[in-house]
Amino acid sequence: MNSDTVSDFLTRIRNAQQAGHRRVDIPASKLKRAMAKILVDKGYINKFIDIEDGKQGILRLFLKYDAYGQPVIKKMKRISKPGLRKYSPSNDIPRFYGGLGIVIISTSQGLMTDKEARKLNIGGEILCSVY
Repeated sequence: MNSDTVSDFLTRIRNAQQAGHRRVDIPASKLKRAMAKILVDKGYINKFIDIEDGKQGILRLFLKYDAYGQPVIKKMKRISKPGLRKYSPSNDIPRFYGGLGIVIISTSQGLMTDKEARKLNIGGEILCSVY
């Protein structure tokens, strides 16, 4: 069991895309559910559903591919790691891939993208970047 849930989430998506799978099952948590919701809202995955299994539940993510069969998500990178946390004030939140990608930030108001955090003037822990 991986204690770093964010890395586990990203790795499962990355592996499923490399194998060409249309969907991937991930053990559910509030954090993963919030990250999946952001990925759906920003158009990186088609949708996700909650599956009850009598334990913690399972998130089933339906991956998105372009017309050529290439994954919509090109790169995902974990930024803040358990051994080295990365925090940033709102005016110093990094932009990745020239602003084309998104950065998922854990704030006091919940998970949000870098653009939303800048607009609300909130800083927080920089979890990962998605492009």
